[in-house]
Amino acid sequence: MSEATKVVFLQGKTINLRPFQRADIPTLTRWMNDPEVREFISKVFPTSEKVEEEWFAKLGADDKNVVLGIETKEGQLIGSMGIHQINWQDRVCTTGAVIGEKGYWGKGYGTDAKMYFLDYIFNTLNLRKVCSGVIEFNERSLKYSLHCGYKVEGERREHIFKNGKYWKLIELGLFKEEWQPIWERYKETGKVG
Repeated sequence: MSEATKVVFLQGKTINLRPFQRADIPTLTRWMNDPEVREFISKVFPTSEKVEEEWFAKLGADDKNVVLGIETKEGQLIGSMGIHQINWQDRVCTTGAVIGEKGYWGKGYGTDAKMYFLDYIFNTLNLRKVCSGVIEFNERSLKYSLHCGYKVEGERREHIFKNGKYWKLIELGLFKEEWQPIWERYKETGKVG
């Protein structure tokens, strides 16, 4: 894809967030079937390209969900980030993210994507609170969420079944006013802490 036809919805420091394209379906299928990636998401059944095509066809069908691909500045699709269950009356939503390309784990790409996505959530959509849930063994996701300003609001005991046992689900929340100072620092320094 040439620079002139490249679609970018949000630009971060190290990533771009963009709408998914039909050509992304084989990559998404690979991620959703990778045991190391799937361990941290809710997928438990094998995923086919047909299933991913059906998911793709529903994108943008309502105003309750926004899902974007995370790509490097060089154009490599590395993950997905979404806003779900937008409640326009209460102005709250949930978020979820996955970095499907394991070579990009732990390198700050998810944090950059999250910070620019939170800017969109709070300062464009005018939502006031973002919620998220993390399986207790997903230490990397919990650390990055706390790093971006989320606070632990509670836990659901023995709520998720993975790897032959039940795990707690850690409930997180973030208000715009808690996040705003972190965002100002991030825009200036590229660091959240």
